[in-house]
Amino acid sequence: MEAFPTDTEIEPNVGEDPALGLERRAKFEILGAILLGMFLAALDQTIVGPVLPTITKDLNGADLYVWVVTSFLLTSTITVPIYGKLSDIYGRRPLLLIGISIFLIGSVLSGLSQTMWELVLFRGLQGLGAGALFPIALAVIGDLFTPAERGKYQGLFGAVFGVAFLVGPGLGGWITQNISWNWIFFVNVPIGLIALAVIARLLPNIKGRARQVKIDYLGVITLTLGLVPILIGLTVAETSSWSDPGVWGSILAGIVLLGIFILVEMRAPEPIIPLHLFRNRTFSASMISIFLATFGFGAAIVFLPLYFQVVQGSDPTASGYQLLPFLLGLIVSSIASGQIVSRTGRYKAVIVVGLIILTVGLYLMSGLRANTSDIELSLWMIVAGAGVGPMFAVFTIIVQNSVPFHELGTATSDLTLFRQIGTTMGLTLAFTLFRENLTWDLLRNQILLSGAPPDSVSVAAPPGFDVSALVNAVGNTNPFAFLSQVPAELQGAFTQGFHQAFTIAIANSMLLGVGAALLSVVAAFFLHEIPLRTTHAARPAVEGRPTGEAAAAGPATTAS
Repeated sequence: MEAFPTDTEIEPNVGEDPALGLERRAKFEILGAILLGMFLAALDQTIVGPVLPTITKDLNGADLYVWVVTSFLLTSTITVPIYGKLSDIYGRRPLLLIGISIFLIGSVLSGLSQTMWELVLFRGLQGLGAGALFPIALAVIGDLFTPAERGKYQGLFGAVFGVAFLVGPGLGGWITQNISWNWIFFVNVPIGLIALAVIARLLPNIKGRARQVKIDYLGVITLTLGLVPILIGLTVAETSSWSDPGVWGSILAGIVLLGIFILVEMRAPEPIIPLHLFRNRTFSASMISIFLATFGFGAAIVFLPLYFQVVQGSDPTASGYQLLPFLLGLIVSSIASGQIVSRTGRYKAVIVVGLIILTVGLYLMSGLRANTSDIELSLWMIVAGAGVGPMFAVFTIIVQNSVPFHELGTATSDLTLFRQIGTTMGLTLAFTLFRENLTWDLLRNQILLSGAPPDSVSVAAPPGFDVSALVNAVGNTNPFAFLSQVPAELQGAFTQGFHQAFTIAIANSMLLGVGAALLSVVAAFFLHEIPLRTTHAARPAVEGRPTGEAAAAGPATTAS
């Protein structure tokens, strides 16, 4: 049974102006600042990766390579639900200002790092701030616009991600080559300061309730203790193996601690993640579907650049630009799906069709081979991107429309949390499948099919053939050093065979995404088509309104 307050509970004029008196121009200035904040976090995920080999070489810290990414992932994921809940209690503005400020401080300190340990630490500090940017930014859009309007603007969320993925690799490479890698962090500062100034000046402190509540500290602690070992285990599994006892032990410990977290939340008067939300069929179906969908398409984002670098010989920057067809499909479909939902008020068909398109796109890419034409692959990427786009825009609308206003921030942050964990798990399992597929037997067979004489290919794997080392070395050093040991007349067959084996391993890993995307379609069928509200379900409390606007809105009240 799904329940949320009906429109009869709305006070006069709230439905016409959910931001309680803000002028239209002010709303769009705030929207621009919010998108800048989201762009900061998205850009940080794409600008750093391609230049990490340069950074680790400069700081002499190759052994800590993976932790530069992991520290950011850990802190940004763990803090998402905490920021969301606190923003419902204390309002969006202070939490958003705090998040951006911490992110900028972390950016400056990361740029000033002199050792890898310092960079790992300061990247973690960056993540503490980044955890606020996505969920609170989306919640602010929910505050400013009614559910019926939100699709017009939340579709921009996918566009921001697409632009960041497009600009990030090239910008990071250019800055590193022409200035220094330190400036890939400093570049965040002017953008962030602009966002801070606009938000501080214009955004009223909209929150669900003004009454004093008790913060669920025990819930925060147990949630953190549960998520940290799981995320660490998944990260280690990407570069190690699922047979590593440390991986399983870490993940199992995290699952046990998350079980304790659930018990704590069942008794908490003001839980960080309200479990009653999962009794809402639409909310639960959205969480499962977004988890499975991001689980599915995450592998494509990582493996396609690897394909471009290994098989086509592209450098890391160029391989990012070769994803343009995927990003084009994502950006166009994200904006279009948001507009369709806003105009029709219907979202279930948009999500189901989008996920089916994603499934088809991933299935097409599971047929990738070394001789696949660029035109054919570009069409496959457009299809997959078109399926991803609606997830960025429409799921947020669905979740925010299915919960009361005073839990909007919490619900939005839960969606972000499931999205991030789904992506992490998908990448980890896809890499595991990739390593299991890229065996010496597969490579040997493909070399033979490429025309090498049987007696020229050793039965045993050559020295240096280590799948994990190969993947980690891509874009940094020559990952195929053993090929240099092959006689010149056999170089062509060996190289062709390796490219084909590498591509087959990637393609087979895509099948994992196909299965997850299919399950995501099934979960989406359980969504309950709730008409999009043209009003908020309760009037929010407002603090810090710019002079003159509070009077225009009338006396502020709080929602219970």
